[in-house]
Amino acid sequence: MALTSPTAPVPNAAEILRARYTKRLPARLEDLTGPVHGTVDLPLHVVWSGRRSFQVDRPRARMGLYRTVLAEGQRQDLTRYLNRDLLIRQWPILRTLISRTIRDVWEDAFPELARAKATAA
Repeated sequence: MALTSPTAPVPNAAEILRARYTKRLPARLEDLTGPVHGTVDLPLHVVWSGRRSFQVDRPRARMGLYRTVLAEGQRQDLTRYLNRDLLIRQWPILRTLISRTIRDVWEDAFPELARAKATAA
């Protein structure tokens, strides 16, 4: 029995990741209604080792929280733990701390993030 090669091209890793992150996006940035103060304790399905508790009021801790949720969170985690205004405000720095794939998916979907990057430069 001879094996035949697939007729459809096999997607590369970047395409698979891009599709995965795109499916997780909220419909609108306004759906991001996470806290602006206090402590956030992430569930194990988002962060399975290391730090799970983050102080939103502390900029470095908030960056860690947002990096983790953007990379590992599902849509409901994004809307629950991320806040629209905080995301836009810290995007110029945050975008340098996340993967290119995540950054491109978010900036393609939400032009206001790309504008936030441009106004900070």
